[in-house]
Amino acid sequence: MKYKCILQDEAKALIDASNNCVVLDVRTFEEFRSAHIAGAILIPDYEIFDRAEAELTDKSQLILVYCRSGRRSKAAAAVLTMLGYSNVMEFGGIIDWPYGVVSGGDA
Repeated sequence: MKYKCILQDEAKALIDASNNCVVLDVRTFEEFRSAHIAGAILIPDYEIFDRAEAELTDKSQLILVYCRSGRRSKAAAAVLTMLGYSNVMEFGGIIDWPYGVVSGGDA
């Protein structure tokens, strides 16, 4: 099983249309606090393997993954599919996200 790469406008449409998708930020806590997509949850890429199954309990749920530029999100999406998640979509980096972000908050 493999994750799917989608465009950011596709990700935005899925976020707007679904009340059951997870928007997953895989950057660091500091990056997340400075700016993130509203409603996103944080699991840094280097913690995905250890934390995903405890925090993302529905392996068929739609998970939309992003990072700063797209490199870490691709790696994290690959780990998620390796762990058995079946509905993972990667949409690149927040540096290209044109739809606005929020700052602060807890991960």
